[in-house]
Amino acid sequence: MFRAGLLRLASMKRRFLNLVSALMAAGFIANPALATSPDQEKEFTDKYKTAFEANDSATLESFLYTKGADPMVLEFYKMMVAQGAGGKISKIELVELSAEDAKKAEQIQDGPGGTKLKLPLKPTKKLKITVETKDANGSSSGTSESFIAEKDGKLVIPVPVAAK
Repeated sequence: MFRAGLLRLASMKRRFLNLVSALMAAGFIANPALATSPDQEKEFTDKYKTAFEANDSATLESFLYTKGADPMVLEFYKMMVAQGAGGKISKIELVELSAEDAKKAEQIQDGPGGTKLKLPLKPTKKLKITVETKDANGSSSGTSESFIAEKDGKLVIPVPVAAK
């Protein structure tokens, strides 16, 4: 009887561990932050850097996720990704979102003309770019940041849409 109880307990532990393992695996598979690989991230930053330094506005705009985007905001984002294009990027990286970043990304923002806007996709990373400029007056650097999301296996910069 004691042995039967131990066997039953071992069987229950095994089933519990299998259940926990399955749930953990499902969580990792469903987590969008884990959906892109380091190779995909490197490909994204390399392509972005190449387009930026070549002043290739068409490729830079191709990084924007524009479905449902407010037209005025879309024009602003196009201008934003092209700002400084042709310059030398000294550092480009995809970084994890802080708790503050994640909270900010979920908030409804004020848009032009009193409209309310939100991001259409949940960001998983933040693109940080540092550009250095040198001229006769000296040198300077500037850093910009953009939220990055994943859509259909592709990393994109989501353009805000009207909040409903």
